Amino acid sequence: MKAYKKDVADFVAAMPESARAIGRRELRRWLVALEEQGLAATSVQRKLAAVRSFFRFVRDRNGVAQDPSRLVKAPKAPRRVPRFLTEDEVERLLGLEFADDFFGARDRAILEVLYSTGCRVAECAGLRLRDLELGGEDGGVARVLGKGRKERLCLLGAQAQAAVVAWLPHREQRLKDTTRADPSALFLNHLGGALSSRWMLEVVASHTRRAGIQKRITPHGLRHSFATHLLDRGADLRTVQELLGHANLATTEIYTHVSMRRLREVYDHAHPHGRGSTQD
Repeated sequence: MKAYKKDVADFVAAMPESARAIGRRELRRWLVALEEQGLAATSVQRKLAAVRSFFRFVRDRNGVAQDPSRLVKAPKAPRRVPRFLTEDEVERLLGLEFADDFFGARDRAILEVLYSTGCRVAECAGLRLRDLELGGEDGGVARVLGKGRKERLCLLGAQAQAAVVAWLPHREQRLKDTTRADPSALFLNHLGGALSSRWMLEVVASHTRRAGIQKRITPHGLRHSFATHLLDRGADLRTVQELLGHANLATTEIYTHVSMRRLREVYDHAHPHGRGSTQD
């Protein structure tokens, strides 16, 4: 609210005209001035959103017929390249030694499931034992509830399935040992309740540090790694879109930029005329 008031106050101070006299041209000049000041696109978007709310207020209170803020567009913010792990870094993370106890078995299973399925952390935290189909030689299947309560199937690789199977006896024992248990949840906290998304963030962060990986990786970083590695190894974009549960293909296309950057690095290193090559 404080930021909103300041944005509106700054806008009004920059406009000598009354609200009725401000048109699209004045708004465009204001937006250009903001960009020339070096403001990030996201900051300009926020300020324009505040001004639009201001114009709606003026229109409702004073009967201003037109809203010029609807006629201008905010600058598009550059899409951030997602932070992800290389395949070698994933191997270091999943190759760690885990204690054969409740916490060790659980944490290994969480990491394997996140990377194997590419599911969101909330989807992983929401998994129930009944959502899993285990037993296939090549792995199993997890049924997750994604955004918009849309259900989709995610694939559990053989390693992920093995980690889940190793976790289940510890889970069953904890359910017997506590009266505060959630018998339906796949992943439990120390009290036997469903493990929260917040604690899954800590699981990923702590073991990433333990693996000596300097990047700040969250469960979403494992999701990014999942998608990037699939594309690097030749998966088509539509398949990755379906596995990720993206409603729009454009959302998935960010990973093509990541993969192309990786391809460029490999090309420059390996091709005789690449930038990183040397002539004999």
